Amino acid sequence: QVQLVESGGGLVQAGGSLRLSCAASGRTFSSYHMGWFRQVPGKEREFVAVIHWSGGSTYYTDSVKGRFTISRDNAKNTVYLQMNSLKAEDTAVYYCAGRWIGMGGVIATMTSRRQYEYWGQGTQVTVSS
Repeated sequence: QVQLVESGGGLVQAGGSLRLSCAASGRTFSSYHMGWFRQVPGKEREFVAVIHWSGGSTYYTDSVKGRFTISRDNAKNTVYLQMNSLKAEDTAVYYCAGRWIGMGGVIATMTSRRQYEYWGQGTQVTVSS
């Protein structure tokens, strides 16, 4: 089992920045590719970004490219999502998720929530316009 706990959400004005963190415990953190997803009420949970277990490869959904950066620190068992130039449409609950590297696959294809085994409880991000 892997336990994931997100933090760092909050209320920010449009154009501002937030940094989300996701702390992992349990199994070896470096055995997991890590993703960020987001969800608004009444909509499907959507992919935001994913990072290879080594940190050497990342992939983003088009709407956040150039504004968001995913990173990880395996020594601290933590994955981050730096969000800049925030827009009202970024408002959502943000979730981190883990996918065991033994499941294989290419980072750029890990965009479905069904591909991830472990999830955090989410953190609310609200961007005021």
